[in-house]
Amino acid sequence: MRSMQIIQKYFPELTEKQTEQIAALFDLYVDWNSKINVISRKDIDNLYEHHVLHSLAIAKIIHFKPNTSIIDVGTGGGFPGIPLAIMFPETKFHLVDSIGKKIRVATEIANAIGLKNCTFTHSRIEDIKTTYDFVVSRAVMPLNDLIKLTRKNISTKQQNALPNGLICLKGGELEEEIKQYKNIATLYNISDFFDEEFFETKKAVYVPMK
Repeated sequence: MRSMQIIQKYFPELTEKQTEQIAALFDLYVDWNSKINVISRKDIDNLYEHHVLHSLAIAKIIHFKPNTSIIDVGTGGGFPGIPLAIMFPETKFHLVDSIGKKIRVATEIANAIGLKNCTFTHSRIEDIKTTYDFVVSRAVMPLNDLIKLTRKNISTKQQNALPNGLICLKGGELEEEIKQYKNIATLYNISDFFDEEFFETKKAVYVPMK
């Protein structure tokens, strides 16, 4: 679905500015994707459903308070960081990827829509020492590896309804992956938030880390 109506269906409270920013994403991603492939060419027409709305599943789990700091690990072309930064303009996002050209796309798109609450770093997460309230990611690596690499990046200062930790978007069978965290992790079915068939196998995992 090319139309951003699917976003407005689930987030009717968007401001005029947020609506304009999200509406601008399609042409920007089509243009950048033709130069630097950050989204499967076959999937670009599904940008709003498969990428923007999928990213915003995190906004159905937690409403980040102003001045919350979030690092998006392995952001690729800016997911879930850019949609979340639009949704939470008073929250600070740091988007990180080890592939420089992908970070360039995310940076250029954020600049084009006037996002003021994002910073970008071409780096591996191992080399990032700063702390944040939350780590977010989308299918970047196995959960155990992600927790090991990002535990050092979680701040001890709490300010949100959920304790600081990791929220990652995943697909498929996750029972084995989350087994060792089953006493603390919360598994969300994204199909509980969104009706579309695409989300039937999609999950979000929240693991408190402080």
